[in-house]
Amino acid sequence: MIVDLPNTTTSKVSKKIQSLREQGGVIARGRVLTLVVVTKSGLEEEAIEAANEASREHPCRIIVLADAGSSAPNRLDAQIRVGGDAGASEVIVLRGFGELAEESESLVAALLLPDAPIVAWWPHGAPKNASETSIGRIAHRRITDSANEAEPQVALENIRNTYKAGDTDLAWTRLTNWRIQLAAVLDQADTSPVTAVAVEGASDSPSTILLAAWLTLSLDAPVTIVADPAGTGIRRVRLTRTSGDVQLFRPGLSIAELTQPGQPAQRISLPRRSLRDCLAEELRRLDPDDTFGLVLGALDLVRDWEDAPLLVLV
Repeated sequence: MIVDLPNTTTSKVSKKIQSLREQGGVIARGRVLTLVVVTKSGLEEEAIEAANEASREHPCRIIVLADAGSSAPNRLDAQIRVGGDAGASEVIVLRGFGELAEESESLVAALLLPDAPIVAWWPHGAPKNASETSIGRIAHRRITDSANEAEPQVALENIRNTYKAGDTDLAWTRLTNWRIQLAAVLDQADTSPVTAVAVEGASDSPSTILLAAWLTLSLDAPVTIVADPAGTGIRRVRLTRTSGDVQLFRPGLSIAELTQPGQPAQRISLPRRSLRDCLAEELRRLDPDDTFGLVLGALDLVRDWEDAPLLVLV
C-alpha cells in the first residue's frame, strides 16, 4: 500500500500512520530501529530498495529525507509505504522543498520510533562531518559511502579527519569477505613473516586504500597499491613471505583463486557484495566499529612509511 500526502506536515504524517494501524493493522509492530536516509529527490529509490531488503533481517521504520530543491517555495510532500511495498519495514518518504529541503531533526522527530536506536545513512552526498549534522547528532550509527562521492579518496580523507565512534563507511563494509579470507589464510599458514604486501584494486576505489591500511595495521609490512582501471574493484592481494608468496586473486566478479606454497590452487566464492548485504551488516551492529576507527588512523601509515613507500600507484 502506498499513501501520498502532498503539501503536508510531519504531524499529519504521524497521525496517518496511526490511522492506518488502527484501521487495518497493516503496519506490523516489532521494529527494532529507525533508519533515516538522507539523499536527494530522484536518487532515493535505490536506497529504499536496499533498505527494504535489509529490513527483512532487521525490521525497522525507514524515514527518507529527499532534498527536492531549495529554490522552490517551502513545501513538504510525503509518501507512506507499507505492506508489500515496504518489505518488513514501513517507509516514510519526505520530499522537502525550500527551507525544508535541508536535513533537520525537526523533520523526523515526530516520526522516530520511541526508545529505539537511530541509524543515519547518506547513500550519496556524504556531509563534511556526519556526527555534527542535525541528523548525525541524534544517531547511534552514521553510515556514509565514500565510493559514491565525486572524489572518493578525498571523501575518505574527510571521514578520517572527522571520525567519531559510531561512524562507518560502506567502502569498509565491502571488504568484509576479503578480510575473512585473508585472516583465515594467515591463521593457517606457517609462521614465516610477511615481508611485503601488494594490493591490486581500482584507482577510484576507497576500499582498496582501506584494505591496504588494514593489512598495514595487521602485518606491519610495507604495502604497495597497484592501481587498476576505475570500476574494477579489488582484484588481488599478494603476501610475500620467505617461505613463498600467498596470493588471493579475483579476476572476475565472484570467484577468486587462492594459491599458497606447496598446496594446489583453491577456488573460493568471493562475490562483490550488494548494497543490501552491506547495509544489513551495518544494521546488525549498533555498537561502534572500533576496527574501522583504527584502520582510518592507519591511513597515515599508508602515506608516511619511512623505509619503503606504502602507497605506490602504478
